[in-house]
Amino acid sequence: MKTKLPYGLSNFKDVILGGYTYVDKTAYIAQLEDSGKYNILLRPRRFGKSLLLSAMEYYYDSHYATDFDSLFAELYIGKHPTPMKSNYSVLFMEFSGISTESYEAVYRAFNTKVELALQRFLERYGYPSSDSASIAAYSSPHEKMEAFFKIVEGQKILFLIDEYDHFANSILADDLQQFQQIVGKGGFVRSFYETIKTATQRGIIDRLFITGVTPIMLDSMTSGFNIGENVSLTEEFNEAMGFTRAEVVNLLQPLVESCGLDSNQLMADVTDWYNGYRFHINAAETVYNANMVLYFIKNFDYKRCAYPRKMLDANIASDYGKLLGLFSIGNRDENFAVLDELLTTGQVVAQQAEKFDFDKGFERDDFISLLGYMGFASLHGATLSGEVFVIPNHVMRELYFQYFKVELERRNQISIPDRAVLLAVEVLALRNDIQPLITELTRVLQLLSNRDSLWLDEEHIKTILLALLYQSSAYFIQSEREMNRRYPDILLLERSPFKVNYQHLIELKYSKKGDKDKGWETKRLEGIEQVQSYLQLPTIAALPNLSAWVVLTDGERVAVERITGSQPAGHH
Repeated sequence: MKTKLPYGLSNFKDVILGGYTYVDKTAYIAQLEDSGKYNILLRPRRFGKSLLLSAMEYYYDSHYATDFDSLFAELYIGKHPTPMKSNYSVLFMEFSGISTESYEAVYRAFNTKVELALQRFLERYGYPSSDSASIAAYSSPHEKMEAFFKIVEGQKILFLIDEYDHFANSILADDLQQFQQIVGKGGFVRSFYETIKTATQRGIIDRLFITGVTPIMLDSMTSGFNIGENVSLTEEFNEAMGFTRAEVVNLLQPLVESCGLDSNQLMADVTDWYNGYRFHINAAETVYNANMVLYFIKNFDYKRCAYPRKMLDANIASDYGKLLGLFSIGNRDENFAVLDELLTTGQVVAQQAEKFDFDKGFERDDFISLLGYMGFASLHGATLSGEVFVIPNHVMRELYFQYFKVELERRNQISIPDRAVLLAVEVLALRNDIQPLITELTRVLQLLSNRDSLWLDEEHIKTILLALLYQSSAYFIQSEREMNRRYPDILLLERSPFKVNYQHLIELKYSKKGDKDKGWETKRLEGIEQVQSYLQLPTIAALPNLSAWVVLTDGERVAVERITGSQPAGHH
């Protein structure tokens, strides 16, 4: 029995009255009330921000007082209402979908969004049409805001702003100068927020709640407006958006029942793909990307009891693809070094930035912090020198490796043909023939050895091999860093819904050119011995149709042999 999932829906009333499954986050409404009057909560894309904001609108708006029971009776906040429920006139604005092709386009779209939101407010609360006309008479966003605040003087307003930085993230990726012109000193965005600051001081705006992805505009928004409480990195709001483990277990239950799936295995897979976000170092648990989990359940093949062919929604992939443009902010080479370090060692350390000041520059710590806000990296722990960030999950790892390949090609002016790589993985999967993959790896290494931009060592060569493998979705790829060190470099495991004839274990060995034939032979024997010891491990021994390989390289030539449980089989 399929449940109705609110995938892609952000209107709270539609979700509740439409009979959709709603993961109850309303306890956080009361917590936000307690934490201060002006709150900012940042989370990665598609985490459920708009839906929470919409719930707040219906909860506080006096206009919806008669709908209160039908919307909230079954939810936490309906059973434990606060004195402020249904007590406000609510001004709602959101800034997604603004065209960023030019300064004029941004200005025009921002201005229009502001004006329409103000007019909706005036109509809803029965102000005369002459008031709307007087707002339309002003040309700039901050003048419209000033006129509006004059009209509503004496009122107490709750102001909700969704996706406050949506357009700014795109501009920042394209053009730092234009970004500073729009949100910096004297820019129209800053003037807009200054009017809001004045309205809070005069008591017209009683409460303010803002959502977004990154703090890149907090500096312009809160300059002189130091009343906003950024609760994004606090422990108590770690699970306010996204899903907890218990919430995901409940959502997956219908799948388990209708398909007789192993709930532990299903949970482990969904965790690998979509979990891993932590927003405070001491937070008890990591959260799942809400939208990705809903996508998985919605696109699950009930007929065949198989996973979706694509584990990531194309919309999310393109969202995150755009954000990869942020790799070009500041020093592109340093940013690439961060990507490289994340992929080769599995983590990076940085001091987490709470806001950015682009006038002062954009350093490594800023870049890593930005990756954290966007969901490309997540807090894992702390050292004396800063916070430890890791790649949260398999979806992000896949996007990184695809991007790494693009950057590798761009930086070295080489091209790695996708088609050849896809076919090489297919031949490996169906016919147990690793040679085409080795041919592709050799070709890339030879192209790179003519350029010295990449210091080729074992870790980098493994990263390049993984970047090739990640172009195909035929396998679930595990690399040793996700487990304890007594594991092979790469495991290629069958994953639903794809059928493969062989799973693979690959151990990569690097022999320095200076060590000549003797070093090469030593590394070869070391690799064979390692693989044979892996094949004794119960978890590895239990894998059906497993082929084990040692791949040996000096950075230019590559040799491979297939290893059986006891005796190496010659294969060159």
